[in-house]
Amino acid sequence: MNLKTICYAFGITFLAAACNKYKTQVNENGLKYQIFEHKEDARKAKVGDIISFHLVLKNGTDSTLRDTYKEGVPHKMQLQLPPFKGSFEEGLAMLAAGDSAKFMISADTLFTRMNQPMPPMIKKGSELSFTVKILSVLTSEEFQKQQIEAVGKQKTIDAKVIEDYLAKNNLTAKAQKTASGLYYIQDAEGAGPSPGAGDNIKVHYTGKLLDGKVFDSSKTAGKPIDFQVGVGMVIPGWDEGLMMMKKGGKRTLIIPSGLAYGPDGQPGAIPGNAVLLFDVELIDFSKGTPPAGPQLPPAK
Repeated sequence: MNLKTICYAFGITFLAAACNKYKTQVNENGLKYQIFEHKEDARKAKVGDIISFHLVLKNGTDSTLRDTYKEGVPHKMQLQLPPFKGSFEEGLAMLAAGDSAKFMISADTLFTRMNQPMPPMIKKGSELSFTVKILSVLTSEEFQKQQIEAVGKQKTIDAKVIEDYLAKNNLTAKAQKTASGLYYIQDAEGAGPSPGAGDNIKVHYTGKLLDGKVFDSSKTAGKPIDFQVGVGMVIPGWDEGLMMMKKGGKRTLIIPSGLAYGPDGQPGAIPGNAVLLFDVELIDFSKGTPPAGPQLPPAK
């Protein structure tokens, strides 16, 4: 393991030799771990708590499989009962906000318990290392309260960002706003009725950040995308904006982060809490029926 990299990732000015002083320990269930920081009097995570943490995941050859520091967004999860003895969840239950540690887990055991084949980048008989820095530990009630407060604050911020963008680009008079906070600029009206929830639609789109950087486009692939609108298969701003359009219509949707990808964004493409621009064209649609089963989560 590159100890200097880990120390740097934690934002701690340790020398590599300083990291070496942390001895590997083994708990009663066989979980191997090293504790880098630990607050004895802090409340440890309990089953049902929402934990936010940074993670550096490496395989047995020290290759990084995931690094949330580079992704720019910490990982969030609700702590569940350990699925097996010596699991990662068992390790997280040892920690509190501010703690940092590394857990070493048998790859064979992990993938056997997950009922999944071993990926090619992970060798049979090797260990995976999970190096974590706990940012927060909240009860579900605390988390929900925090989310509600954050959404309210971000909605105000997004509205100001959009208003400033429209003014700077002389678009204020052209833009229309819906009750949800979605803005749109009509480029072509189209004709006929608008699609309803569950209808199958065909759309060309180009997605941009407010600075004009393109992060995705159906035109790059050379064909429009098809999906059911109004059933949660896409981000809320798309569902709302597209169901107001007519066949042949073209619009620029200016979508606040709460109707897009929220505080997490899309690592590597869309920053957290980003307002997005989508140039969309409703090519065609046909009547459909909303699915009876669970809906897919919002996605692009």
